[in-house]
Amino acid sequence: MKETVNAVGRRKTSVARAFLVPGKGSVTVNKLPVEDYFKDEYRRNEALKPLILSGKQDEFTVKLNVRGGGISGQAGAVSLAIARALVEIDEENRLLFRKDRLLTRDPRMVERKKCGQKKARKRFQFSKR
Repeated sequence: MKETVNAVGRRKTSVARAFLVPGKGSVTVNKLPVEDYFKDEYRRNEALKPLILSGKQDEFTVKLNVRGGGISGQAGAVSLAIARALVEIDEENRLLFRKDRLLTRDPRMVERKKCGQKKARKRFQFSKR
């Protein structure tokens, strides 16, 4: 096995780079403990789901670098990055993650605002007379 395994995950406008090193099981996001970065427990669980599913949260020290977007997009990007790195380490994880759709890049993006309208789909108020 390689010493350090890295992978990239993206979601909306967020980009996460994950670096997995065999170690004691700490997870840091932008040099902060994961508990401090993802204060919301739901987002934290979403981000760490691949580690928990594979049962390897105590085997690797995970360093994450996240940029862009908001908390929700960043959690999704982190999840994809960790899942890709764990598959690179052990190919048997692929089926496990594929079942829970953790290896699929979510293609949904914000729809652009159209001219002549208030928002992407909302129109200006129409007056018949």
